[in-house]
Amino acid sequence: MAQACGYASGMNIAALQMVSTPDVDRNLDTARQLIAQAADAGARLLALPEYFCLMGLRDDDKLRIAERDGDGPIQNALAEAAARHGVWLVGGTLPLLAATPGRVRNACCVWNPQGERVARYDKIHLFAFDNGRESYDEARVLEAGDTLVAFEADGLRVGLSICYDLRFPELYRQLMHPPCDLLVVPAAFTYTTGQAHWELLLRARAVENQCTVLAVAQGGLHENGRRTWGHSMVIDPWGEVQAVLAEGPGLAQGEVSLARRDAVRSQLPALAHRRL
Repeated sequence: MAQACGYASGMNIAALQMVSTPDVDRNLDTARQLIAQAADAGARLLALPEYFCLMGLRDDDKLRIAERDGDGPIQNALAEAAARHGVWLVGGTLPLLAATPGRVRNACCVWNPQGERVARYDKIHLFAFDNGRESYDEARVLEAGDTLVAFEADGLRVGLSICYDLRFPELYRQLMHPPCDLLVVPAAFTYTTGQAHWELLLRARAVENQCTVLAVAQGGLHENGRRTWGHSMVIDPWGEVQAVLAEGPGLAQGEVSLARRDAVRSQLPALAHRRL
């Protein structure tokens, strides 16, 4: 397990990396174990990866387990876990019913330490990739969201995004009104795209927005044959990687340091210098 960074005065945070399966119950059991482990290690805000609840055999498996907004076994399990351990829980993503028939929303929901849902963000940018060997098109079963979401957690402003959103810096710029202290990125980057661009993009988002980034990934070879890149990490406002977990289930743990944030923004006031 990665160790927490040593900055003073901030919130302890953790990325809960998984290698999810086609079985929702098994994935929920793994998530509960990781949530308990992170809470015991002192984390106050925890995040699960994209598709934590299901890495299906087919794209349309998401339709089979889709829940109504605010109610369902997956949402209830996350609410109970947040309340049991007294933590802020960013619930990766789960499929919620959409207005369009045959589509679902890839939704990132957040629960507070009392188990109350405080935020929902629906993935805006839908991933598509085809290099002749691998082919993905999320638009086959997903309906895109259209609204940016940030929430307050113990005085911190936390911005939400999901996986492919990472390639669109304008999304994060819009989230910085007012500036966020933490950006959370649940993801399931492919091995191919992750090896090439994952850390590069994450560090860029941290540097240009001068805030901490908590990136939580799927990481390993899945039962459906897909391989994800992993490398869940915590990155500070100067772009330094404070914790990383390469592959397999486990924690990457670090801290949102307000002192570090203030030092970076004071020494290099780039956010105040924006003109566009």
